[in-house]
Amino acid sequence: MQFKPDETLRLPVEGMTCAACVGRVEQALTAVDGVETAAVNLASETAQIHFHAPANAQGLIAALDKAGYPARQTDRRLSVTGMTCASCVGHVERALASVPGVIAAQVNLASETAQITVIEGGFDPAAALGAVKQAGYEATFTDAAPVPAENRKEAEAQALKRKFFLAAVLALPVFILEMGGHLFAPFHHWIYATIGQQNSWLVQFVLTTLVLIGPGRVFYQKGLPALLRGAPDMNALVAVGTAAAYGFSLVATFLPSLLPVASRAVYYESAAVIVVLILMGRTLEARAKGRTGAAIRKLVGLQPKTASVERDGTTTDIALEDVAQGDIVLVRPGERVAVDGTVLSGQSYVDESMITGEPIPVTKQAGATVVGGTVNGTGALRVRADKVGTDTMLAQIIRMVEDAQGAKLPIQAQVDRITLWFVPAVMAAAALTVLAWLVFGPAPALTHALVAGVAVLIIACPCAMGLATPTSIMVGTGRGAELGVLFRKGDALQTLQGIKTVALDKTGTLTEGRPVLTDLVLAEGSDRDDVLRKIAAVEAQSEHPIAAAIVAAAGADLPEMENFGSVTGYGVLGTVDGQRVMVGAARLMIRRKVDIAALEPAARAMAEQGKTPLYAAIDGHLVAALAVSDPIKPTSAAAIAALHRMGLKVAMLTGDNQATAQAIAKDLGIDHVAADLLPKGKVDALDGLRSAGPLAFVGDGINDAPALAAADIGIAIGTGTDVAIESADVVLMSGDLTGVVSAFDLSARVMRNIRQNLFWAFGYNTVLIPVAAGLFYPALGWQLSPMLAAGAMAMSSIFVLTNALRLRFVQPVLPGKETA
Repeated sequence: MQFKPDETLRLPVEGMTCAACVGRVEQALTAVDGVETAAVNLASETAQIHFHAPANAQGLIAALDKAGYPARQTDRRLSVTGMTCASCVGHVERALASVPGVIAAQVNLASETAQITVIEGGFDPAAALGAVKQAGYEATFTDAAPVPAENRKEAEAQALKRKFFLAAVLALPVFILEMGGHLFAPFHHWIYATIGQQNSWLVQFVLTTLVLIGPGRVFYQKGLPALLRGAPDMNALVAVGTAAAYGFSLVATFLPSLLPVASRAVYYESAAVIVVLILMGRTLEARAKGRTGAAIRKLVGLQPKTASVERDGTTTDIALEDVAQGDIVLVRPGERVAVDGTVLSGQSYVDESMITGEPIPVTKQAGATVVGGTVNGTGALRVRADKVGTDTMLAQIIRMVEDAQGAKLPIQAQVDRITLWFVPAVMAAAALTVLAWLVFGPAPALTHALVAGVAVLIIACPCAMGLATPTSIMVGTGRGAELGVLFRKGDALQTLQGIKTVALDKTGTLTEGRPVLTDLVLAEGSDRDDVLRKIAAVEAQSEHPIAAAIVAAAGADLPEMENFGSVTGYGVLGTVDGQRVMVGAARLMIRRKVDIAALEPAARAMAEQGKTPLYAAIDGHLVAALAVSDPIKPTSAAAIAALHRMGLKVAMLTGDNQATAQAIAKDLGIDHVAADLLPKGKVDALDGLRSAGPLAFVGDGINDAPALAAADIGIAIGTGTDVAIESADVVLMSGDLTGVVSAFDLSARVMRNIRQNLFWAFGYNTVLIPVAAGLFYPALGWQLSPMLAAGAMAMSSIFVLTNALRLRFVQPVLPGKETA
């Protein structure tokens, strides 16, 4: 598997249960030579690693295996045709190994098959087929696609649910036998009178043993090896706690003479019920985690599973992963478009609301481009596949969301420093608790020591700490995608909260980016239709956006034009119906000695309104003054007002002239204007604004890329250029500013949610560890039961997840459309 220098790899990681696990995984990865950063997310169970040589995928996976947290992998099989000798095998193996996400490739010449080991969820099947084809061979997958991650998550939740119910059925009699007498004294006497204490303990021993070797075995399988590696995690805490309660009970049951008479008691119910409650917590946690990825599943659901492809004169339905670049795909009425491509034939209307948020379908005919995942209307289209697999726009959107969900915010670094040493500290605290009770505790000291030590071990599991930040990020960025806001860099969620000024590009950001003819004032004796058609006939030869606006206003069926000429910075000229037509700025008319005095006041008024005034002359006589304007988007004013309500200053940076910029700024209530700027000038203007604090820049064009990169947060309009999008931290899928408001609002809500989660997680441990240790026993007689400790620990994680899931219901601040 080969990567470019400074590559980022996303690995699914198994076995993580708490914040301590996150720290261990990050330590293992960053210890690999060449790894620059490793961000591990407990909620999504992934690690994002940024690295360069000599680090490689195999080394990173080996480091995870050694740490006890293996990367999730899967095998795929392909049929390969065209191989004739051993050198062909080498070519195919090298081609497959070069595909990102492929860990190993083995090709068999005799059976004409290839087996590849891939990173689950991090491999593009279309890329593998394309690599083999580029090497000169043909390949198809012969196995079924792996189970989707959401299906695997559901299967895990169901498995946990079965373990929980089995453990509960076995533990319930134990709880009743032991605790029933404490809750209802006559029941205690009835047990003694019928089966007797020893037989009661033997029944509890059998049932608890079944709980621990059955549903509870996972805690020992994972916890004890982690303990032996010197890297204890939540499983280790549960294993030690339940083993202590179970071991003490074994001695009391079978070797009671080893214990003082006052300490001869059993705690089978604690060991069994702790397993039940923690399995219950993990079951609810797994279900909640599944809901945090709902946005990704919704996006993935937009991808069709199959495509109708024309090959060798026939149309065949094949798996989407088998579609190759250049294939001809047939899109039937009502189907989703399978790939990004170009329409070759057919005509239809395509619903592109998933990308643009606009509900009105767009006309598509030969030469038009279509985007995979959009919905075809009533017509049929033949489409050439230009982008397939991970190159499609929808795949890139999904990758952006996944990257943002796997990101680690600066606030998380503080949590990590604490939780990395938290579990060892808890074990030390539990040991000190036991020692203190044995030395200073009242009789039966050994019993008190056991109860307190186990309670401390269980109550202090840092599950809630590990989930506090990543769950909020996952749900928040997922909801952002549904609202049309893509966080390309997850830390933008936190950085947005420090922004003081939002600087906006004008053309395409505040305005539509498509100039229209707004005014046409005629000289005395001129005919409107005749003048407009002759002007448009000349402008039709120009590529300037202003020319396009004039031609659009005139409509079709323009007269013939000849002798076209263009004077840069002045205007255009041409002969129409034997008459010499000129259209341009005042300086063109002055240069050609055309008297503009009669219409100069009208042109001046147009300029004061922020429009671009032009003059038109026929055979040297002035016939009209006209104005072209780039209309302000309908949502711009409301968005700027909303930003002001959030306490932000708004600036406009534009290459347009000062008069037009000032007129627009006045209409929209913009605080600061900088006009006549080249791309470098926008960067300099940002430096000037930075004195007021961190700032964000919003733009859409290639010329905005330097400013997007230079700002503390770059926000790109998604309908803009790829260069602008690649330079940004946040991408707005729709073409208006409502997404900027949603980004700031969502950032505030996510950060508030994270602070609530952290307060609960740390507050819970801070308050309850002393209670579990028995610190209040001398004064108040409080001592926390290990069973209650397990229940409280499980509920803390559920609270954090439930609180984060509230972000799924965030609504846009301004009326808008959800895009996914």
